[in-house]
Amino acid sequence: MAHIVIIGAGIGGMPCAYELREMLPKEHQITVVSAVDYFQFVPSNPWIAVGWRQREEIVLKVGPLLEKKGIAFIPSAVSAIDAPGNQLTLANGQTLAYDYLVITTGPKLSFDEVPGAGPAAHGGGGHTHSVCSVDHAEAFWRDYQEFLKNPGPIIVGAMPGASCFGPAYEFAFIVDADLRKRKLRHKVPMTYVTSEPYIGHLGLGGVGDSKSMLESELRNHDIKWITNAKTTQVEAGKLFTTQLDDQGNVLKQHELPFKLAMMLPAFKGVDPVAAVPNLCNPRGFVLIDEYQRSKAYKNIFSAGVCVAIPPVEVTPVPTGAPKTGYMIETMTSAIAHNIADELAERPATAQGTWNAICLADMGDSGAAFVALPQIPPRNVNWFKKGKWVHLAKIAFEKYFFSKMKSGNSEPIYEKYVLKALGIVRLTDR
Repeated sequence: MAHIVIIGAGIGGMPCAYELREMLPKEHQITVVSAVDYFQFVPSNPWIAVGWRQREEIVLKVGPLLEKKGIAFIPSAVSAIDAPGNQLTLANGQTLAYDYLVITTGPKLSFDEVPGAGPAAHGGGGHTHSVCSVDHAEAFWRDYQEFLKNPGPIIVGAMPGASCFGPAYEFAFIVDADLRKRKLRHKVPMTYVTSEPYIGHLGLGGVGDSKSMLESELRNHDIKWITNAKTTQVEAGKLFTTQLDDQGNVLKQHELPFKLAMMLPAFKGVDPVAAVPNLCNPRGFVLIDEYQRSKAYKNIFSAGVCVAIPPVEVTPVPTGAPKTGYMIETMTSAIAHNIADELAERPATAQGTWNAICLADMGDSGAAFVALPQIPPRNVNWFKKGKWVHLAKIAFEKYFFSKMKSGNSEPIYEKYVLKALGIVRLTDR
C-alpha cells in the first residue's frame, strides 16, 4: 500500500486528488494537506473586489468533499519537508510519512521585492492591493467602498517579475465597468502600469492579436498605460516606476498619484518547499522533468504555479510565464497517470500538453485566448473578444465549482468537447 500526500487544496491539488482517487485501487491512501480548510476559485477574486460576488459564492469547505471520496484531509500548513526521509512536519506538530509527495502549493506572494507594496493586513507594506487571494480581494472591497465616497486616481498593473498578467487586465476593465455603472467613472483617472514590454504580452510573448486588441480596449475605456515599467517603491498615495526602452535603458521616471492601487506581485516558491536541498531553482520553484517529477527526488511531483518554467523570452523588465488553469489541470492529470503507472510497475510516460485556455471578464464583455501549447512555438494561437466571453466566464465559474463538489476532475462531456476542438490534457512522447 502506498501513501500519496498532496500539499495544497487549490486548482491543482483538488483535481489531482480526485483523479488519483479515481485511478488508484482503494488500498492506496491519499491525503491532502492545506494551510486553509477551503478551496477558493481564484479567477473570481476580481468580482469579490468590487462587490459582484460574496465570499461564500467562491469558497468551498474541502474536508467534507474530500472525505466523501475517501481522501483524508489535514487542515494545517507544512513547516518542513524531509525529502530524503519521505516525511513532512506540519505546523500543528504532526509528522506525516509519504511514499509519493505532490506539491501544488501555489506561490508565495513576494511583496517585499518592492518597498511599500502589498496589503497591510496580509504581509505587505500597506499601500497596494492584490487579488491573488479571496482575503486580498475582500480587503480591496473594504477600501473601495470608502473610495467611492470620494473617488480619485486608480492604478492597476503588475510588478517587476510578475508572471500572471491576465487578472491585472481583467481587474482594470472590471473596475472601469463598475465605476461606469455607478456614474463615477469621470471622477477616476485610471493607469495600467505593467512590467510587460508591450500591452498584450501577457508573459507569453503575445497570443494572436492580443497587442492591438488590448491596446484598443484600453483606449476605448480611457485607461492610460505604461509598459516596461520597473516599479521601485510605493508610498501612501504615490507609486514610483522607471520606464525602460526596448534595450533596457531608462526612458522616463514616473511618480504616479493614486487613491487606490492594485498591483500584482512577483511570485516565489513557498518557504518549506524552497528550503529543500536541490528541489528548487533560486526563486524556490520546483525543478521538474517532462513527467512533472522532481529532478532530484523521484517520488516527488509538482504542478501549478509552484513549478519552475523559464520565461518565454527575455524582456527589459523581468516577466515570468503564467500558469493558467487548464494548463495546471494538464499537469495534475499527468501526475495522476504517472503515479498510477509506477504503482502498477509500469514506466511513467504521461506528459501534460500545457495547453492554455483563458477567459478574462471585462465587466460586460471579455477577452479569450487559446495557446496550444502555452509555451511557443504553438499549434494554435488566437485571441478573441466579445460579450460571449463575459457569459462564458460566469458559466465556467459555476461549472468548475460543480466539478469540485462532485469530485469529477474531467467529466466525459468536457473531455470530448475539448477534444473536438483539438484540446487534450495529455501526450505520450
